[in-house]
Order: sequence, then structure tokens, then C-alpha cells
Amino acid sequence: MEGRPVIRVLLADDQEIVRTGMAMILSAEDDIDVVAHAQDGLQALEMVTLHRPDVVLMDIRMPRLDGLDALRHLTRPQAPYRPQVVMVTTFDDEEYLARAVDAGAVGFILKDSGPRLLAEAVRAAAAGDSLVSPSITVRLLRRFRTSASAAAPQPATQRLSPREREVVVLLAEGLTNAEIATALSITVGTVKTHLTNVQSKLGARNRVEIAAWSWRTGLTT
Repeated sequence: MEGRPVIRVLLADDQEIVRTGMAMILSAEDDIDVVAHAQDGLQALEMVTLHRPDVVLMDIRMPRLDGLDALRHLTRPQAPYRPQVVMVTTFDDEEYLARAVDAGAVGFILKDSGPRLLAEAVRAAAAGDSLVSPSITVRLLRRFRTSASAAAPQPATQRLSPREREVVVLLAEGLTNAEIATALSITVGTVKTHLTNVQSKLGARNRVEIAAWSWRTGLTT
């Protein structure tokens, strides 16, 4: 697509037929380029170093090194190169998903979500947004909700401005930056500034961690 940056993608999955299918879907998009394939976590790390993709689509269960361990390696503070990682899985398992949030994944999508959602997940990750398959969004985020709805306010919550709290709630409900901007009648740039400030105050690495924090503290119900 003329004038639009091409997103470089690495596919990591132990099933060749899955990698081939995702590659066919994504290669049909003008703004996405599949630069490499990996059949396990170790090879994924090698391919990231060699090709420096913008986004990695990572399966959770793979031989030698699984997707969660590979994710932790890619998101560690001292990592020389840190692409955006979207977990792609057939396992709608809350424990795996919760661990992936803690490890720094920026999105989650099921393998049967369809071509449109797969491409959207890549674009969202590259843009700094996050995308979670609708079938797992609520289950994933509500896992972090405290059981006591009347829990005492968290110090970090009190440090957020009223506008920042509004932005966080909408983010936790799955809205993109553009949708948040429309809902609050502010610019996308202002939304990004608020989220940058929120990340700093919370010590969050990405939007998914902000959303999980919002559910965990009861800010989103």
C-alpha cells in the first residue's frame, strides 16, 4: 500500500500447515510482509535476531522452547531487540493467557479467528495497540479482577488523573486509540500521551498490562 509502512512479521508455530496458512493470509495484505518462519521457540529467537521483525506471531505450545519462554526472552529488559509479540493459539486456556500477559504479550488471537482478525492483530501490534480475540477477551481480563469489589483504592489508581482513568477504562474494554479519542472527544495524540503517562505511573510495559491492571484493581468492572 503506497505511503504506508510495511509491517515485517515472523511466524512461529510447530505446525507447518499453520505457518503456511497464516503466511498466505498475511502475504495477501499490501502492508504486511512475512519475513521468516520458525518451527519452535529456539528457532524463533534466532530468526528475530537475524530478521528483526516488527511483530512476532507466536504459538504457545512448541517443542524445544515453548512460546511463553520465548516470549519472556524477547521481552526481558536486556533484550537487544524487542519486537511486539502476539500469541496465536488453539488453547483457550486462562492460565496460559494470564502467564502470557505477565510475560509481556501485546495481543492474543485464536487460530480459528479468521483472516481479517489475524491481519488486524498484526496491524494493532505494530501501531502500539492491542487486539484480543473476542471469544477470550472477557475471560482473559476478568481473571485479573479482584474478588472483593469493595477493596481499598490502590495507590497507583489515586495517582492517575480523572482523564487518565477514563482512558484506562476504555482501553480495558478493548477500544483502540482512535475509538478512545472519539469516545472522549480528544485527539489520538492526546490518548497516546495519556497512555504514556499511565505506563510510567504503573510501570506497565504495554496496553495489555494496563488493561489487566484495570481489571485487577477493580477500576474496570
